[in-house]
Amino acid sequence: MTTNHPIVLYDGECGLCDRFVQFTLARDPKGVFRFAALQSSIGRELLEEHGFVSEEGGVPSTVVVVEGERAWTRSGAALRVAKRLRMPWPLAYGFVVVPPFLRDAVYRFVAARRYRWFGKADACRLPSPSTRDRFLDQAAG
Repeated sequence: MTTNHPIVLYDGECGLCDRFVQFTLARDPKGVFRFAALQSSIGRELLEEHGFVSEEGGVPSTVVVVEGERAWTRSGAALRVAKRLRMPWPLAYGFVVVPPFLRDAVYRFVAARRYRWFGKADACRLPSPSTRDRFLDQAAG
């Protein structure tokens, strides 16, 4: 799958991930990002294309940002998003100088508790009509 836009793959059942998507939409007035749930067919296709699906068919429990032929996960993905949002959020990209093992340790700490802290949905929330075209797994529907 190719697109001229970076694609954010997120856990469609995660309350924190939903908030991250809503946060990104609100701070991306130029419509740079596209979105797809990890659980969607498009999400799985992109995960497979970038080698993130395990032999057992499991998908990662992290945000993934796909830009062209490259993909970022965990804190690297979050920083890639921050870099392209309106000010002041690109300033957060400065944390890229922190070694990934430290950034990702914080990311994994929060991720391990995300369902407990932010809840878990039975299904992905439907996007609003004004943003539906930015959701790859909804655009055709």
